Amino acid sequence: MLTIMIRIGVALAIFALSVVSPFAQAPAQKRPDAPQLAPYVPTGHDVVDRMLSLAGVTKSDFVIDLGCGDGRIPIAAAKKYGARGLGVDIDPVRISEANANLKTAGVQNLVQFRLQDALKTDVTQATVVTTFLLSASNLRLRPILTKQLKPGARIVTNTFSMGDWTPSKTDTFVDATGRTRTLYLYVADGKVRQ
Repeated sequence: MLTIMIRIGVALAIFALSVVSPFAQAPAQKRPDAPQLAPYVPTGHDVVDRMLSLAGVTKSDFVIDLGCGDGRIPIAAAKKYGARGLGVDIDPVRISEANANLKTAGVQNLVQFRLQDALKTDVTQATVVTTFLLSASNLRLRPILTKQLKPGARIVTNTFSMGDWTPSKTDTFVDATGRTRTLYLYVADGKVRQ
């Protein structure tokens, strides 16, 4: 009985140390100065291809992915079309993954990633903006995008629309996981939408 009590005591002491130890590894933290616009859910590669196709991406485009996660959209735009790209995310772990994926893809000359708040990102040079954010987040971005983007710039949103702004085109399909998905294409026309 004493042996069991000693083992329980040791186990509890180890658990207590792991909880309060300054050396315990903390989970990755989001930047406290930036709001989370959506939980991280990687976009399937087949969906990435459909988003870039819907936007009509070419070599002359500059693609900005707001909430880029592991960087797959700008990397795919560079690899498949030769487009330049920028990805921004508030999570340093995602940016680290994106940079590792960028190195593996070998398109560092075309794409870069920044630890940055999507709501504070300058998109004036973008010809294509992509998002996979919640509807409320898209609505927060809408006035920023429509103010900064030049007429003719394209915005493609995955799953969530931009509210009452009528898309130029939609693409509804079943993705590789069997889930029905809708993509929305918006074209900037110089009108600022609140």
